[in-house]
Amino acid sequence: MKFLFDKDTWQEIYSSIRKNKMRTGITIIGVMWGIFLLVVLLGAAKGVENNFNKLFGNFATNSVFVWAQQTSKPFKGFQEGKSLTLKMSDLENIRSEIKGLDFVVPRHQTQAMAINNFKSGTFGIFGDYPELDKVQKKDMVYGRFINDNDIKEKKKVCVIEEEIYKQLFDKDVYPIGTYIKINDINYIVVGMYKQGQVGSGGPQGNIHIPFTTFQQVYNRGDSIGWMMITGKMEYDISQIEADVKLLLRNLHKVHPNDERAFGSFNLGERIAQVTGFLTGMQFLTWFVGIATLIAGVFAIGNILLITVKERTKEIGIRRALGAKPWEIKRQIILESVFLTSIAGALGIIFGGLVLMLIDATIGQGPDAALTNPTVDIPVIIIAAVTLVVLGTLIGLIPAHTAVSIRPIEALREE
Repeated sequence: MKFLFDKDTWQEIYSSIRKNKMRTGITIIGVMWGIFLLVVLLGAAKGVENNFNKLFGNFATNSVFVWAQQTSKPFKGFQEGKSLTLKMSDLENIRSEIKGLDFVVPRHQTQAMAINNFKSGTFGIFGDYPELDKVQKKDMVYGRFINDNDIKEKKKVCVIEEEIYKQLFDKDVYPIGTYIKINDINYIVVGMYKQGQVGSGGPQGNIHIPFTTFQQVYNRGDSIGWMMITGKMEYDISQIEADVKLLLRNLHKVHPNDERAFGSFNLGERIAQVTGFLTGMQFLTWFVGIATLIAGVFAIGNILLITVKERTKEIGIRRALGAKPWEIKRQIILESVFLTSIAGALGIIFGGLVLMLIDATIGQGPDAALTNPTVDIPVIIIAAVTLVVLGTLIGLIPAHTAVSIRPIEALREE
């Protein structure tokens, strides 16, 4: 390893690079572009993944939403177009008849104006059970979510989203224990959670009240707006969705082939589709980045071959003076590794700067296109090591060419 710290070794590398400034610079840019592209694409893919997790990460992934609509086929004396309504009894039937369920959570929703002192706004009002916090986890800032006692006693309590706090409360006011008025009814605030992205019912935020309170205040009887159904991970959520809709058609005397009567949104399928897309995107990113890297490294090999050709006489003199083949080889390999390392370092630095710029411009705020676009340190290390290994391997080609020339023939080279 002494040759690594030998001044003559680095002077020779510097001299070789200096003789071909333009050619060496273009080659370095080629390799730098490869690692730069890899870092930026991987960071962008991570930003998309983070954004997806921010949107759906608080949901149980094996979930489906089901709601009632209108019939599209006449059946058993009922005409087409009959309006349907989900009932609490449907909930119990689903729980007892369908296998593989974790949670069946009923929900209600409307919009109303909420007032606190002289501040007001129109928000989504949800009637919910405590189980909602298990299938759509709330990141609580203060207080708690709705509990069983709130449901049992039909309490006038509410849990607000952070955005609502910003609109209805003065800065630094502790919201827990304060009152807000919804439809002329006072509700005491028992919890506040961080702003969500998916499932927003109001244009400016959500307020959650006990499901039983919602039924009583808005005179909904035993009806259900819609339900969130979560299956166990070992069960197929698509099959659960089909079984639930078939059961509901039987319970509500709907034609077995009526697909319009009950609507649904299969979150599990959508998440699987997006996850597959993200996996494909990452694979494509690695493929493009590594292919570009290999192209750049081959360019370094080509320029070193040219350099060896130009230095044929010099190599012949060194061989004639007693230089061993391995000494010639390692010199050329070191030059290859040096060029690839410099190009790799520049690519990583510029890639990191671009990701910082992306994060500062389109990665901030609730509507961010990419969230925290970064590349993990182990990935950077793997890319850097791969680059050095490729640089070493590609350096072997011109190194072998250099030592394969007989000294006498090299000395005759003009």
